[in-house]
Amino acid sequence: MDGARCRIGRPRAAAGVIFAEPPLTPDGDEAREQAERVLSRPEFAAAEPTPLDRIAQAIGDALEALFGAQAPAGLGPAILVGIAVVAIGLIAAAFAIWGRPRMSARSRAAGPGLFDGDEARSAASLRAEAEASAASGDYDTAVILRLRALARGTLERGVVDLAPGATVHAFARAATRAFPTLAADLDAAADAFDDVRYLRRPATAALYERVARADREVGSARPALVSVTGAASEAPR
Repeated sequence: MDGARCRIGRPRAAAGVIFAEPPLTPDGDEAREQAERVLSRPEFAAAEPTPLDRIAQAIGDALEALFGAQAPAGLGPAILVGIAVVAIGLIAAAFAIWGRPRMSARSRAAGPGLFDGDEARSAASLRAEAEASAASGDYDTAVILRLRALARGTLERGVVDLAPGATVHAFARAATRAFPTLAADLDAAADAFDDVRYLRRPATAALYERVARADREVGSARPALVSVTGAASEAPR
């Protein structure tokens, strides 16, 4: 028994086993720096309230204070209605200046990808690269980029609104409603994009010129406004 008792003691670590040290807790300055780095990421920056968000929140808080349980007893119904009318006017003015909430320039600049491509460049940038590709004889790339430049240009002008994942022919139909006289050019440009991008048909200088001509025509045309009766009228660019 004495020998067995002597063998029972404090357990020893097995060979090759390393016990991890407890994690170090950052001090105040390190914790603040880590939090600042996390909050500086784009997904957090994009969530910042717009000016319209702040105005709407302030007006909502004011109306709640006026009409809620904490409303001042001395204010009559006429005064409260007048304040409400002024608040509605301020909201309308904010909409006119800043647009709908969360539709800031930052969110519009990114935009959706164009026709199965993660493409967020401007129309001018796409157009310049298309011209460079055509000059070097790479007409496949030139056709694809020039059609995307055409689409991006209509988005930048606010003429066409594309849903994420829209096809090139969906864009052509939407653009045709704004430019009905260019329907044939838009359809031909969309066909050229499909032929090169998906059917892997080699592009030519003539095919690129067809797409480039559609881009130039749309860029210089004035979009048509469609009335309730369906008649089209010309709108200023």
